[in-house]
Amino acid sequence: MFLTDFRKEFYEVVVGQRVLLLVASDIDALCACKILQALFQCDHVQYTLVPVSGWQELETAFLEHKDQFKYFVLLNCGANIDLLEILQPEEDTLFFVCDTHRPINVVNVYNETQIKLLVKQDDDLEIPAYDDIFREEEEDDSGNESDGSEPAGKRRRFEEEVVERTMKRRERREWEARRQEILFDYEQYEYHGTSSAMMMFDLAWIMSKDLNDMLWWAVVGLTDQWIQDRITQMKYVTDVGTLQRHVTRHNHRNGDEENSLSIDCMRIAFEYDLCLALYQHWSLYESLCNTCYTSASFKLWSVQGQKRLQEFLADMGLPLKQVKQKFHSMDISLKENLREIIEESANKFGMKDLRVQTFSVHFGFKNKFLASDVVYATVALIENVEKEENRTDNFIKALDSLSRGNLDQLLQGLELAKKQLCAIQQTVASCICTNLVINQGPFLYCYLMEGTPDVRLFSRPISLCLLTKCLLKSFVSSTRNKRCKLLPMVMAAPMNLEQGTVIMVGTPPHTESSDKKNFFGRAFEKAAENTNSRTLHNHFDMSSE
Repeated sequence: MFLTDFRKEFYEVVVGQRVLLLVASDIDALCACKILQALFQCDHVQYTLVPVSGWQELETAFLEHKDQFKYFVLLNCGANIDLLEILQPEEDTLFFVCDTHRPINVVNVYNETQIKLLVKQDDDLEIPAYDDIFREEEEDDSGNESDGSEPAGKRRRFEEEVVERTMKRRERREWEARRQEILFDYEQYEYHGTSSAMMMFDLAWIMSKDLNDMLWWAVVGLTDQWIQDRITQMKYVTDVGTLQRHVTRHNHRNGDEENSLSIDCMRIAFEYDLCLALYQHWSLYESLCNTCYTSASFKLWSVQGQKRLQEFLADMGLPLKQVKQKFHSMDISLKENLREIIEESANKFGMKDLRVQTFSVHFGFKNKFLASDVVYATVALIENVEKEENRTDNFIKALDSLSRGNLDQLLQGLELAKKQLCAIQQTVASCICTNLVINQGPFLYCYLMEGTPDVRLFSRPISLCLLTKCLLKSFVSSTRNKRCKLLPMVMAAPMNLEQGTVIMVGTPPHTESSDKKNFFGRAFEKAAENTNSRTLHNHFDMSSE
């Protein structure tokens, strides 16, 4: 069931109890977790944190802890599947689910005793009516067959009962057919709702316990949704506006306060900044080459694309020496008007979306990060394959990097993120130049072969999704086939070479008017069923398998 008063129906229920936090391995979930951890620490709530990367780990974690806990909080996992059927909990177990995955399973919606949904109800949920999905079972008493020797009146009553039972069976079949149609329409597309980090920040704000750190985590959670293309531009701008009001409230200051800033201070600001990945921690040249939007616009995998990039730099009037050195080493006079210079030239080259509404944070005097910087760094940490560490270690490092006291961890994440972005662009160039993108009719398909450089990196779902979206955008910008421009893409990569497993993701067509709804979750299930393939739908995002 949906909760209407998060403080009363959720927070005040778990305060004083032992709680198990089950947190998905995505950045929005990590940010929501940080906010909830801060609230729990404030009120001395005992909790245990368990990261879960898929349904199998969720089931295992529940089985291991179900005897010690009665209260379970699920962040970005659990909403889009029948939890009670999967976990088979005791009747006194309570699940509080804050999850962006849509559609929400109808059993979770209408269960009023054990499933409590912390979901923004003004999201476009389109929940089917209860009576269209659930029906009281009626006893279908077949009665005794007439042997022909009964009185006429009794036989007539029996015949009426047969007709009535036949009508009920027909109504039941019609209702079942209608139910299946309604459920198919409701469940066929996967999409995302309001950021879980924003939902947790709303809870903190309602209780007057919101801090600037919590607000920053909400900003990062929303930015993660934008970078991963999970919400529409309109939804993103609306939520940015909501957070901007909180930023103004938390970060207003006068001149005296500005002069007395301490080394431990934290200041968040709204920015209308460049859509260039990590450019303030890289060189402008490397950022232009490794941002998907600019790389696809210039077609940098081609000689002509490299030439266009040089023309773009010349149009800006920036010396190549300045552009290729670290951003913080560039002349201050050039940096002052850099955004306007780049935007003006970008418009001439057909890149009208090179600036975006976002937020930045200052830690102390010199450390400044854009929200997108933190997202890229945290993704790189949580999906790091360079060291032989398990996923839990990566999760903890990524979680720690979100604390302002762990800047070294965040800076390490930025270096990993640069390698990840370079790997994505090199793989995109390789796939396009060697014609690895195949038109399969209803969709485009690409398979990364064993031995492909950086193929291990793409055995992780977020990294493979980022690659798939970038490859699709780049392919659409390079192909002359108008039909191909409207096709979705399926991408596969080796997952475990020893076990011979493959990870697959599907992404919808790249169009400006896209509603960000993804049909590949159901399509993968149907394809596996039709081909008798051994598949494991283990990811919380159904469009990955």
